[in-house]
Amino acid sequence: MHRILGPYQERIYAVMRFVVGFLLSFHGFQKLFGAFGNGPFPLASQAGLGGVIEFFGGLLVAIGLFSSWAAFIASGTMAVAYFQFHQPEGLWPIVNKGELAVVYCFVFLYIAAHGAGKWSVASLLKKPAWS
Repeated sequence: MHRILGPYQERIYAVMRFVVGFLLSFHGFQKLFGAFGNGPFPLASQAGLGGVIEFFGGLLVAIGLFSSWAAFIASGTMAVAYFQFHQPEGLWPIVNKGELAVVYCFVFLYIAAHGAGKWSVASLLKKPAWS
């Protein structure tokens, strides 16, 4: 089968990386600053640490700087969120409302493996170690 979007895969990946990172940063912003009807949480709490990881990690992934490291840490944070807060409410993500945590976990794991890619700060700096 001919891949219609194959020639655009790097651009699509860059847009996905930006959107997913930016969306995660909103969760951190909510926890840190009390925006969007929740929080703020103390920085010295587990939710506060999660907020720091979500906010800064999401921004780093979005702009493509240290994105492999940031995405790996965000992936682990989402795994903790799922198993600590969602999984005790039921076995299946559809039941325990943990679908978003599961999707974030695996998307960020993919980003950690792939790196920053094009349209990133790392590609502008031309330093592969920064991806």
